[in-house]
Amino acid sequence: MGNLAANDVSRHELVEETGAAIAAAGFAALPAAQAATLFGATPAGADWQDFAGSWAALEPDRHMADGGRYRLRRHAVFALKAGEAALARAPDQPHYQERAFNQLNGGIERWFAPVTPAVSAGPALQALLAGARAVFDQLAPGADWHVEMHQFRIQARALEAGKPTPEGMHRDGVDYVLVAMVGRQNVAGGVTGIRVDGQPGEQSFTLETPMDSVLLDDRRVWHGVTPIAPLDPALPGHRDVLVLTFRRA
Repeated sequence: MGNLAANDVSRHELVEETGAAIAAAGFAALPAAQAATLFGATPAGADWQDFAGSWAALEPDRHMADGGRYRLRRHAVFALKAGEAALARAPDQPHYQERAFNQLNGGIERWFAPVTPAVSAGPALQALLAGARAVFDQLAPGADWHVEMHQFRIQARALEAGKPTPEGMHRDGVDYVLVAMVGRQNVAGGVTGIRVDGQPGEQSFTLETPMDSVLLDDRRVWHGVTPIAPLDPALPGHRDVLVLTFRRA
């Protein structure tokens, strides 16, 4: 199983346990309390609240081949050098996926609104980057990392379902991925499905609480999320997540 048992461990122990779970099962799902230990942050803190609030300023994704207008996002790139503690932001660049990994929107360079400097330099994101890096460094010691950051808001409306992964069950074409829940409001659905190469069946769970997270080996894990719909059709709903993808540079 990729779900770690709930127990009281130090951050160092949790980094090792998470890396071992990914090596064995392909992924590790962490409830918010364990993720808070791993990242050295808490959803109740002011830093996280400022970070989560930035999702209200995302901009429309204008590259949706299905014509949908339900996805808002911002994007940034970081260069993480082995042996260096600095988490340096790289110049803005397009996001590109081969069509083999994204049959809906792949095959083109996609430019998105950039993550704001305040968010990329803020303590919440820096903690998430450092925690994910610590885990993935266990799996690929000495790697330099090309990291892409995606802020996603999927909107749910009465007349248009929101699709967190409109491309379906997929891989991202990188080495490792972190998905962290930032917030859900007035939505049902959004169940994460995981299928691991060489393992029978599919596992599923729902990221519900802020900081619920899953870390996975993208080279052998397929993942997708079911559509969301508003619980109260008279009110808007949304699902906010952070995605960090790590690729050996």
